[in-house]
Amino acid sequence: MIRKMSILLFWIFAGVVASQAQEAKTCFVNMPDSLSPLLSSVNRADFIDFLESKMKAEVTNNFGGKSEMTELTADYIRVKMSKQSSWQMKLLFVNDSTKVICTVSTVCAPACDSHINFYTTDWKELASSSYLPALPVINDFIAEAPDTADVYGYQEACLQADMLLMKADLSAKDSRLTFTFTTPDYMEKEAAEKLKPFLRRPMAYVWKEGRFVAL
Repeated sequence: MIRKMSILLFWIFAGVVASQAQEAKTCFVNMPDSLSPLLSSVNRADFIDFLESKMKAEVTNNFGGKSEMTELTADYIRVKMSKQSSWQMKLLFVNDSTKVICTVSTVCAPACDSHINFYTTDWKELASSSYLPALPVINDFIAEAPDTADVYGYQEACLQADMLLMKADLSAKDSRLTFTFTTPDYMEKEAAEKLKPFLRRPMAYVWKEGRFVAL
């Protein structure tokens, strides 16, 4: 009797682990087509099949171009949508029984800029401010010039940095979200070089108690 019970518990546990391992790809395949105009449901299923078969996960998308899934883990997916764009998703625990989906869509033209969304696991959109209360601002990326700096050159460079562009990246290994300042990529080269010595490191956020908080 004890042996039978142990076997039963083993299979229940194995089933739970398997279902958790499949959750990211299951959510991805079940994503509504309205949220994935570039990829059909067949495309999304093919990605999974190709990667699980140790093949290059490349498909012809709805616009006739090539898209490729480059990473797939139990809770993370990354897709190179086109030469200029990418898409990521991450499953994150809100509490012991509830998860949310975080997605990052990035377009580079040529400076990269990202858009972040949150959804329930059945793809109902959620208010981003509930899970990412505070986005970085431009002063988080540019340090004040010391007295010994070329103040005029610094001020001129800052005037050109008049638009906040950021590339966001979800980590496949943990629950971090990193923002990289990309505004210099659209500035004039000379101004970008003058600003370079005053740039701070990318900003890192970590998922804590159901939301992203800055480190």
